[in-house]
Amino acid sequence: MSRRCELTGKGPMSGNNVSHAKNRTRRRFLPNLNEVSLMSEALGRTFSLKISAAALRTVDHRGGLDAYMAKAKDIELSAGALKIKKEIAKALAAA
Repeated sequence: MSRRCELTGKGPMSGNNVSHAKNRTRRRFLPNLNEVSLMSEALGRTFSLKISAAALRTVDHRGGLDAYMAKAKDIELSAGALKIKKEIAKALAAA
């Protein structure tokens, strides 16, 4: 499984370790990923996602998984998250 946020698409970045003597060696900056379970009120069930801490704050700020998915861009979402978004949209349209 890749080190990529399923909601925002954040992934590893590269940069340099810089020593006191200014020697530079390549390194990777990994995103702060957490395995969380988010509840969808429209579907009445939870989904387990691997998302960044920043994405978790954004989901909370927007008012939950349903509200986040309504505004999320399809290109940033993973295949699993895109499937969840379509299920939520279908449930909200039926209600």
